[in-house]
Amino acid sequence: MSAFMAFLHHVAAFALVAALVVEFVVIRDELNVRTARRLARADLVVGLSAGVLLVVGLLRVFYFEKGAAFYFHNGAFIAKMVLFVAVALLSIYPTLKFLAWRKGIDVSSVPKIRRLLHLELVGVVLILLCAALMARGIGFSG
Repeated sequence: MSAFMAFLHHVAAFALVAALVVEFVVIRDELNVRTARRLARADLVVGLSAGVLLVVGLLRVFYFEKGAAFYFHNGAFIAKMVLFVAVALLSIYPTLKFLAWRKGIDVSSVPKIRRLLHLELVGVVLILLCAALMARGIGFSG
C-alpha cells in the first residue's frame, strides 16, 4: 500500500505541474470565451490535484512512511508544507478570476494572473527541492 500511495502522490504532483504549465501557456493566448474555459478546466485540475496531494501526502506522513515524528522534525518537510500553503494562497486570485470570467472576461487582471502563475511555478520548484532534500535525510533534526 505504501508504494501505491507514493504512486498516487507522484501522479497528483505531475498533474498539478502540468495543469499549472497549461494555465501559464494558455493565459498568453488571446483571451476569449474558449481560452477562459480552458483556463477554468486547467485550474480545476490544479485544485483537484492539490487536494489529492494534500490528502495522500498526509496519509503517507501519518500511516505509510517513516511516521509523523520523523517528518515534523525535518526542516525540509516544514519548508515544503509552508511552500504548499503559499502556492495554494497564490492560486486563489487566479481561480476567482477564472470563475468570474464565465460572466465576462476582464483582461485588466491578466498581468497580475501571469505574475501569480510565475510565483506558483517557482513555489512548486522549491517544493521539489525540499522533497529531494527530505528524501536524502537533509533537514532532519531529531
